[in-house]
Amino acid sequence: MSDRPVSPHSAGAAALARELRILLGNFKRRMREQTQPGDLTLAQISVLARLDREGPATVSTLAREAGMRPQSMGATIAALEARGLVHGTPDPADGRQTLLSLTDACRKVIRASRLAREDWLLNAIETKLTSAQQAELARAVALLQRLVE
Repeated sequence: MSDRPVSPHSAGAAALARELRILLGNFKRRMREQTQPGDLTLAQISVLARLDREGPATVSTLAREAGMRPQSMGATIAALEARGLVHGTPDPADGRQTLLSLTDACRKVIRASRLAREDWLLNAIETKLTSAQQAELARAVALLQRLVE
């Protein structure tokens, strides 16, 4: 948000935006607490998430998307390769490039991590919210989806 004055009719929306930002930050931290990413850096976690979400990519592509120098991304990739989380294959479109992908072992870790977070969230929903509140949460999720579309 900027320092521009907020009109009285949008003050409520501004307060809601601030509260939602804080809440989502706290929610994200709680979800992260449910898994043990080991000693992965944020850059490494970001690369793994990107490869999982969008598929194979070159170091150059990953660096550009992350706003990093290719050399810095190369160091990130080397650490992930050393841990057996990513592997490279020649790019069929350009043999000089290497396409990086997640290993099967990494995919298993990601799946287990997602299941742990979903289990925690399911337990929280079932134990902390009534049926009516769960229905209200479902409506709120639909509204949140509209915000990100």
